Amino acid sequence: MQILARDYRTGTPIEITIVGETIQKITAIDSAQDLPFVAPGLFDLQVNGYGGIWFSDENLTVEQVLKTLKQHFQHGITHLFPTLITNSQGALEHGFSIIRKACEQEQWADRMILGCHLEGPYISSEDGPRGAHPIDHVRKCSWEEVEALRKASGNRIRLVTLAPESEGAVELIRQAVNSNIAISIGHTAATSEEIARAVEAGATLSTHLGNGAHGTLRRHPNYIWDQLGEERLAASIISDGHHLPASVVRSIYYAKGPARTILTCDASGLAGCPPGEYDYHGGRFEVLAEGPIVIAGQRQLLAGSGVQTDVCVAKMIEMTGCTLEQAWTMATTNPARVCGVQCASLTAGAQADLTLFDHSTETHQLNIRSTIAQGRTVFDCNSSHSDN
Repeated sequence: MQILARDYRTGTPIEITIVGETIQKITAIDSAQDLPFVAPGLFDLQVNGYGGIWFSDENLTVEQVLKTLKQHFQHGITHLFPTLITNSQGALEHGFSIIRKACEQEQWADRMILGCHLEGPYISSEDGPRGAHPIDHVRKCSWEEVEALRKASGNRIRLVTLAPESEGAVELIRQAVNSNIAISIGHTAATSEEIARAVEAGATLSTHLGNGAHGTLRRHPNYIWDQLGEERLAASIISDGHHLPASVVRSIYYAKGPARTILTCDASGLAGCPPGEYDYHGGRFEVLAEGPIVIAGQRQLLAGSGVQTDVCVAKMIEMTGCTLEQAWTMATTNPARVCGVQCASLTAGAQADLTLFDHSTETHQLNIRSTIAQGRTVFDCNSSHSDN
């Protein structure tokens, strides 16, 4: 396969030669054609599901996992962490075991899933920081539970989000880090001292900083300032244009810098669903016509995003003025580095996981033309089917 496109980093026209699953060579060319950009496939470390399917569902099936994964190709996503939120131990073990079985059944799925993200259940029980997580299953930290979940997943858990104030947090962080599991601080109401202890124990990330928080905080100190000012913590943000005002996105970006900012869509299992109200896990949620997903009955408390990572990249550029290369790095290399995994790259010798797209600086939109995974076209905007 040969691809003509513009390098997302420089805009230079290039020819990419793919042999089998690998990028054989990349050559600069002269071209007057209106070529799309080409970049490594996106990697999102926090995806809860899509199209009415939640990875946390206690009735999740292998077929549902595979269907959900495939739907992300249309958004230029070639790698992700399926994310399971606070639930009973039995439901979590089921979800992780089904993901493991999907990976064992389909090689492409195994390569797409770089790991799994356990978000909770070791989080704050307070309204606000808890977010949409069910309070009935919030509990103290247990390394034994994590070990059981890791076994169920086939050793795929690579990221755990927890609240530093949870009982047993410091010990769990140390054990997780020693087991090559990254720890992120999130859904927390921790004190400055509790956050400091978590970082000293090995926490390296803040989960969707600025969200999963109280509606009103003391001006200082507070757990957002504490994480924002901690240079050892990278920060993931949901840059969908709904979860955070542009001024907050800019503040986090300027504080952390392009190397320590990570973009995530935090897509809800209702992402891709038409507007309306939906029941899930004992809660009622609403997909609004303008895009956000909220806890039904109000318009302030969000319950995950309704868009994918490609939209977050475009909105990040619009809100901060960062370059396309910087925004793309925040959705590929940065999360992979923090979690200790290898994502796609636009280099000779790398696995051919690529996204071709158009990006308008006038409308601030990013439109995916096609996605290539493992050397095959898995999404083409001009085709009615994908080749998996």
